[in-house]
Parts: sequence; C-alpha cells; structure tokens
Amino acid sequence: MKLKKIIVIVLCSLLMVGCNNQTTKKTTTYTPTLKHFLKMSIKPVGQTMYVWGGGWNKADTAAGKEARQMGLSPRWKKFYEKQDASYDVSQTAYQIHDGLDCSGFVGWVTYNTMETKDGQPGYVKESGKQIQWFAKKGFGKVIQADAITTYHPGDLMANQDHIFIVLGQYKDGSLLIVHASVPGVQISGTPDINGNINSLAIQKATTLMEKHYPEWCAKYPNHMVDYSYLTDYDQFVWNTKTFKDAKKIQKMKPSQILSFIY
Repeated sequence: MKLKKIIVIVLCSLLMVGCNNQTTKKTTTYTPTLKHFLKMSIKPVGQTMYVWGGGWNKADTAAGKEARQMGLSPRWKKFYEKQDASYDVSQTAYQIHDGLDCSGFVGWVTYNTMETKDGQPGYVKESGKQIQWFAKKGFGKVIQADAITTYHPGDLMANQDHIFIVLGQYKDGSLLIVHASVPGVQISGTPDINGNINSLAIQKATTLMEKHYPEWCAKYPNHMVDYSYLTDYDQFVWNTKTFKDAKKIQKMKPSQILSFIY
C-alpha cells in the first residue's frame, strides 16, 4: 500500500508541474517598429506599376483587398512583367488589383507594419488627408511645409496630389525617397537645397535602382523628382509609441538605413 501511495503522489506532482509550465508559458506580442516599416517600403520597388486607384476598394472610398493583406500581391508583378517602356498610366486607371497609387502604397506599407493578418481595417486615404488621419489616430505629428527644419527616415511627406516616404537626407539637403509615382514604385532622389539636380540623393537613387532592379531601369531609367518635393509637402513624423525605434533609426544617415534595407 505504501508503494502505491508513493507512485500516486509522484504522478500527481508531475501533473502539477506540467500544468504550472503550461500556465506560466509566456505569449509573445507583435511590436511594430520603424525598422520594419522601412524594410517593407522597398518590397514593391521595381515590380509594381503605378495604377490610379491601386490599393483602394472598388467604391474608391477605403483600402482595398491588396492593401489589407500581408505581403505582395502576385498580380502586381504579373502586370508589371507585361509592360514596356511605353507604359501609359491613363490606359490602366482603376485597374485596382494590378498595382498601387501613392496613397495605396503608403497604406499597404503601413498595414504590413501594423498588422499581422489579412482583412483588418486598412490605412488608405487620399494623399492630402492621409497624414492628418494618422495624426488624429495618435500615430505621430504633422509639421507644415514652411515649418520643417529636418527630415527623418520613415517620415511621410504629403500634399493633395502625392505622398511619399523618406529614406534619408544627405548633407546637401537632398532626400532619398521611395514612392508610387508614374511609372511605378521606385526609389528616387530630390535635387539639393539649391535646386541642383546633380545631388547626392539622385546619384544614390540611380545607383541603387541600377544595381538592384536592372530590368526596371532598362525600361524606366529616370529616378529624379523635382524641387517641389522639398518645398510643397507637409511632414508626418511617427511617434515611438506607434513604431518602436530602439535602434534610433530616426537619427541615422542614409548609408546606415540602406545597410539594413539591403
């Protein structure tokens, strides 16, 4: 009888240990980071065409299916592969599943940073309203164009016609950016603060696109945007409650940003 009691006690103890291990097992929670946001921003580069309404729903009122799913849509690359240097964006308007427009692109990048599964509410708004909406949701703050003093990696720059993501600012004042603009999602550079087009950002944008996306460059070799990108856009700066920035990415130089993106 004593032996049986000992066995029962041992078995019960083992069961209790197992139960305790189960109850104390830690669950991991996903934390959006600025680093992930920047890495996601280049995923569609060189394989996604600019399409008016791309990333929106059919009613053109909110984020569509592609902007509320994790990862790249296979349709984007298939559509890109059918295009050549004569791509005419006016002929593809509202083929919403075939590419992205500027706010659809920013909405997709934000979704793929904030969310972990398909079908959640999206982040697509008209370019002129998108950063104001983000600010109202407590994601960060808006700085008017005439009050901007510096730029940070990950900043959104927007006006009523366009929105883009800053990858970094060079010492000559030029910005390296990623955006959805005709003909498609690509990295571009602005002139320097004096308007010179031989800027560090334009040089780097050209080098990056030629190195990493040679097929795209053969069709679409221009990686320069105009001086208005430095003067006519309001700025949105993410706060660290929305995107954790343990690596202090907002203070990094473009070369440091590119080192973890590629």
